[in-house]
Amino acid sequence: MSVSDVLARIEQLQGYIANPTGPRRTGAADPTAFASQLAAAAGTPASATAATAAAAQASRSPMALGAAGAAGGAPGGSLPANTPFKAEIEAAAARHNLDPALLAGLVRQESNFNPTAGSPAGARGLTQLMPGTARGLGVTDVTDPAQALEGGAKYLRQQLDAFGGDVTRALAAYNAGPGAVQRFGGVPPYAETQNYVRKVQGFAAEYRAGGGAASAASAVPAPTTSLPSEI
Repeated sequence: MSVSDVLARIEQLQGYIANPTGPRRTGAADPTAFASQLAAAAGTPASATAATAAAAQASRSPMALGAAGAAGGAPGGSLPANTPFKAEIEAAAARHNLDPALLAGLVRQESNFNPTAGSPAGARGLTQLMPGTARGLGVTDVTDPAQALEGGAKYLRQQLDAFGGDVTRALAAYNAGPGAVQRFGGVPPYAETQNYVRKVQGFAAEYRAGGGAASAASAVPAPTTSLPSEI
C-alpha cells in the first residue's frame, strides 16, 4: 500500500471514529492523534511521530514566528538597562522597524556612545553621519543624540530596504556606501568594512543576549573612512 493510500485510509478512519452513525468524512484532527494512526500504519513508534507533529504545530505558532522575525532584524525586545541612550535607541529602532540590538551595536562601533565623536573623513555624532547624509536625513545637529540616532536609524532602514533586508549588506553599505556594495555584489573587499560588519553583528548579538553594555567602554570606534562622498 502506498503512503497516499495509507493517509487516505487514516482520514476515512478518523471520520468514522468521530461520527460512526453518519457519513464518513475527512477534516482537521488533533495532530498527535493523527500521528498515532500514521505511526501504526507505517510501523513508526507513535511517541516519536507524535513529538514530530507537536513540534511542527508549535513552529507555526505566532510566538515562534515572532521570535524568528526578531532574529532576522525586526524589533526584538529591550536592551540591557545600563545601555547608554537606551530609551532613545529603542525609540528610534521602533520608529524604523529595526532590531534595537542591531542599532545599539552600530552606535557602539561607530562612536562608542560618544555624541561628539568625529572621524578624519568628517563623519560625526553617535551614528557617524557625513554632513551631506545628515542633511538628506533631516538632521540639523549631528551632536544631538536624539537627532543622530533618528538619522542613523533611518539611514540603516534605507539600506536594509535597498538590499532586501540583508543585514550584512546593509551594514556594509552604511560603512562603505551602497554604491560599493552594489559594485562588488556584497561586502566590499575593504578590511575596515569587513571588520565593521563583523563587530557590529557581534555587539548586536551581545545585546540580544542581555550583555554588551558593561563592556562598551572597551569598544574602539570605527569612524567611516571608505568612500566618504557616498555616506
